Amino acid sequence: MTLKDSFNLAYRTVRSNKLRTGITVAIIAFGIMALIGIITAIQAMNEGLRDSFSTMGANGFTIAYKERFRFNDDNNNQKVDKTKKVKKSNLDKYIQPYEAEMFKQKFHYSGALVSIWLSGFGNYEVHYQNKKTNPNVRMTGGDENYLAVNGFTIEAGRNLTPIDVQSGKNVCMLGSDVAAKLFGQFKDNAVDKFIVVGGTPYRVIAVLKSKGSSAMLRADNVVITSYNTVRRTGFSGNSFTIGVLASDVSQIDGAVNEATAVFRNIRKLLPTDADNFAIEKSDKLATTFIGLLGSIQGAAGAIGLITLIGAAIGLMNIMLVAVNERTREVGLIKALGGKRKNIRQQFLFESVIISLLGALFGIVLGVLIGNVFAMFLKAGFAVPWAWVIAGIIICSGVGLLAGIWPAVKASRLNPITALRYE
Repeated sequence: MTLKDSFNLAYRTVRSNKLRTGITVAIIAFGIMALIGIITAIQAMNEGLRDSFSTMGANGFTIAYKERFRFNDDNNNQKVDKTKKVKKSNLDKYIQPYEAEMFKQKFHYSGALVSIWLSGFGNYEVHYQNKKTNPNVRMTGGDENYLAVNGFTIEAGRNLTPIDVQSGKNVCMLGSDVAAKLFGQFKDNAVDKFIVVGGTPYRVIAVLKSKGSSAMLRADNVVITSYNTVRRTGFSGNSFTIGVLASDVSQIDGAVNEATAVFRNIRKLLPTDADNFAIEKSDKLATTFIGLLGSIQGAAGAIGLITLIGAAIGLMNIMLVAVNERTREVGLIKALGGKRKNIRQQFLFESVIISLLGALFGIVLGVLIGNVFAMFLKAGFAVPWAWVIAGIIICSGVGLLAGIWPAVKASRLNPITALRYE
């Protein structure tokens, strides 16, 4: 009896027991589906988060009065100098417009570009004639460098000018989603039209190209005007934000050090005083969120592993039942000259085939479900090939482990006793 004969016999047995095979395959497939599905969704979200948060590219950073997102008390990029004191008067000290403008004038670092902006509310409803958007449009006030520093590109129209910024004119630029909602497929027609934001009319001077959006950051659902215009509305944040775009990624650390020194001087901090502002590189938030998603990925692995352990126990029980059902068949094979290793091979093949079928269905379903979930979050399509290969290897191991004891038990049956088994 050859190895091929053992495999063919195991395959025919699997096909002939459709109900038993289907239940076992479903158990294994569920474990792999949970594992691959969650990891696929996380991988797609990782790529989307990095693209969304890294709006200024790897060579950009922002200066704000405090960190925008903080999950612990430690700064991941900077060590806290405990020798420096933090004045109570400096805590949560907002960045004033004159400080931001002074920084823009004084900071000169090898071609770096500086922009200052002020965030408005994020729940505006924008109107044009009889059309309107949902009340979730974000309004931001920037300057002539805002688009370049934050990675926006003009599709039609012109950028803000220093005169627009200083005078606080009611002019604005529309994000791609807002323009599409109000003007349909003819977004370019929005230029020189008047829209209403928060009860105030604005003349549209530009439509921006789409940057792509995620569930967390709606980069195209925005109206951009000058920061002086946003200040005048009274519906804005209390602190300005400064963005810096270095000319090259290799200069980012030097630009951060220079910016820190310049802004400490502007805020009149003594050498013994700690910084009362936060500098964040453009990819820091993405890295932070991706780190959190990594914890979820570990939990997904644990869920999949527990499910696979249960599947292995179930598969072993089913194979033991199969040994009892086919005792006379085993006796016949031995009587015809079959050896112990042939019996072991047959039952091991059967166990591995069932396990790999479960892996196949689980991987396909996991990738589909993971990407469907990622689509709802507006993330990209992803296939975790490393985990797909790992899933196949793990299921092969599960099949072998679950089939060893039943295979050994079957191979040890006495042929005379087996042939007389009822």
